[in-house]
Amino acid sequence: MADKIDHIVFDIGKVLIHYDPNLPFSRIIPDAEERKWFFQNICTHDWNLEQDRGRKWKDAEALLIAQYPEREEHIRAFRTYWPEMVSHSYDDTVAIMLGLIDKGHDVTMLTNFAADTFVEARKMYPFLNATRGITVSGEIGLIKPDVAIFERHAKDFDLVPENSIFIDDTMVNVEGARAAGWKAVQFTDAETLRKDLIAHGVEI
Repeated sequence: MADKIDHIVFDIGKVLIHYDPNLPFSRIIPDAEERKWFFQNICTHDWNLEQDRGRKWKDAEALLIAQYPEREEHIRAFRTYWPEMVSHSYDDTVAIMLGLIDKGHDVTMLTNFAADTFVEARKMYPFLNATRGITVSGEIGLIKPDVAIFERHAKDFDLVPENSIFIDDTMVNVEGARAAGWKAVQFTDAETLRKDLIAHGVEI
């Protein structure tokens, strides 16, 4: 018999709230090719991920400004205009999450997020305060897909891995959860998520 799902764990970015650095930067760097170069070479995904691991923004900015002093304004703009990058919530997914809580399911969140921007996100999107708790990578110095962050979350919230299901938009993070012994599904849209949860025996 399949393991019963007792714990449902949501990722946040691109599952519950939208995230796209192009939103403010299409204004800051209007030329599409230049903007693409900037994200590929200066404010890169890997650079931003270190803030999710706990690096302070001032240190992250100083590192890049030392290499690209002529780009200081654009580098600082990344943090300054960050709230514009999280422009809206995915209301259909939020409704599923809140519905699960209303039905009495144990729901938590696990996210790669810088500690300070997450404080802002919680103010912008109050539903981020609705679950039993959240593991924020920038607060603990661990990031997905490291197995250690899933083990830490399970320990902190007393989850049984084989009875837990994780929802994330990125396949490598889904695989990280599975490596930690969890069930996990890749998020594509709310309707697929609903079907995936039902398939795992979760009452919606």
